[in-house]
Amino acid sequence: MTGYEPLNTLKSIAPDIWVIDGPAIRFYGMPFSTRATVIRLDSGEIWVHSPTFLTDALRAEVAALGPVAHLVAPNWIHYAYVNDWQLAFPQAVSWAAPGVAARAKSHGMQVVFDHELGPVAEAPWQGQIDQMIVEGSKVHREAVFCHAPSKTLILTDLIENFEPGKMPWWMRLVVRLTGIADPDGQMPRDMRATFRGHSDLLRAAVLRMIDWAPERIILAHGRWYQTGAVDELKRAFRFVL
Repeated sequence: MTGYEPLNTLKSIAPDIWVIDGPAIRFYGMPFSTRATVIRLDSGEIWVHSPTFLTDALRAEVAALGPVAHLVAPNWIHYAYVNDWQLAFPQAVSWAAPGVAARAKSHGMQVVFDHELGPVAEAPWQGQIDQMIVEGSKVHREAVFCHAPSKTLILTDLIENFEPGKMPWWMRLVVRLTGIADPDGQMPRDMRATFRGHSDLLRAAVLRMIDWAPERIILAHGRWYQTGAVDELKRAFRFVL
């Protein structure tokens, strides 16, 4: 149980955009809830961000939306299920943020990416999904996206917002100490430390997110923000703004 049931099924949040709440995955021994974002582009092609655990039923649901054409691994720790989706949708092109391919290889993962994501929107989704790479961290280079038609910002780990009531009792103290507990979920403090000396780059990235004027923010972990996106950005990143 993750508290975000039903799992492994599409959940519509606006026209042509869905989330998938997946099962928990272990990271440093702790169960992290997972979430993918699915967008249908103007071409009819399907774009999948941070693919989660793939069941046969979910595969059929996603395939019914249109041809799955793009699989996105948005940072160095969000690629675990990409290979499963590649096998299910062999026609799809795989995209990875900087550092993902090297991390996967170092962990013995048999996953190959077709392209590395850059600082501007890739041609297949240009004009529909804005894109940037958040720079400044020694280790964490995350690709951030904003679906313009639905005004939805898509983050992965730059904000985590775990709801203590949906977590094992022993993990509640951990998320509070690391600054990632709802209702004040932020960037994990250990990740924040990796931007030391380059806070100007992080600040510039956050200001660009604000300039996109999103209305909602999808997060990979914990409660996501259905409204008030700009206010949530200002709250979560107050340490750098």
